[in-house]
Amino acid sequence: MTITQLKYVLAVAEHRNFTKAAEKTFVTQPTLSMQIQKLEEELDIQIFDRSKKPIELTSVGKKIVNQARNIVNEAERMQDVVDQEKGIIGGEFHLGIIPTVMPTLLPMFLRNFTKKYPKVQLKIEELTTDEIIQQVLEGHLDAAIAATPLHHDKIKERALYYEPFVGYIPPSHRLSGREKIERNDLEIDDILLLEDGHCFRDGVINLCKSSKLNRSMHFQLESGSFETLIKLANEGMGMTLLPYLHTLDITAPHSANLRYFSDPPPAREVSVIYSKSELKMHIINALYDMISGVIRGAIAFQDVKIISPTKQN
Repeated sequence: MTITQLKYVLAVAEHRNFTKAAEKTFVTQPTLSMQIQKLEEELDIQIFDRSKKPIELTSVGKKIVNQARNIVNEAERMQDVVDQEKGIIGGEFHLGIIPTVMPTLLPMFLRNFTKKYPKVQLKIEELTTDEIIQQVLEGHLDAAIAATPLHHDKIKERALYYEPFVGYIPPSHRLSGREKIERNDLEIDDILLLEDGHCFRDGVINLCKSSKLNRSMHFQLESGSFETLIKLANEGMGMTLLPYLHTLDITAPHSANLRYFSDPPPAREVSVIYSKSELKMHIINALYDMISGVIRGAIAFQDVKIISPTKQN
């Protein structure tokens, strides 16, 4: 039994196809099939039911895959130990970021991080929270940046900052005359929302007095873009709520449409999340420290509307 064989098993379990698994692991399909067959012969069991299309795991195969993932993780941890002992912060690192955080936070830290840690081969992907959870659990992401808490027993969370919600209210809206807005002012019927699948949307709905849209409305629109919501609000189609960092890019005259909540404002927690296996913690710690420093620097020049958490272990 070898680590390579176990990696091949994990690839087939994920893709449920020998050819695709071979492509992803950069070997020929016959080589991959032969190595898996050798492992099955050594264990005297069948890991995959090849009669099914797509291929399925046998009952014992499911247990083998779980154990294989643990063994591969522990093997990779050995390299982590060596790198940390040598003080090396480098290697391939896969990072996922949710769509409502990616466009504002990434430009704030990416250049500085790559400059400070040139040996880290950072691969970044924009993913929904559900996709991030799945990929962290399967070992395809080393870490992610997402809104928390997730309440998942196999994932660790380390809060980066707490980002308040800000109202974007055009002059034609009923709340435009308010200097500050309150949670009780919000009505779901006149708030332009992100489309389903965005956790920020869920946070907005939870703030409102009703979670059901009024069926008597003339239209119902959900978008994947804050920019679209802002443009529609400017056309008098309603108001919207934005995460605070997104408001920093809004300039006059539209910045006059921003309305902040009375203290304490509703806010979302944004965290670095990672598997409890804690692989590549030296890179995760470097990423956490970099982003935390950038956030502290950003709020030094603003009225402090975004809050850094107390230092965590």
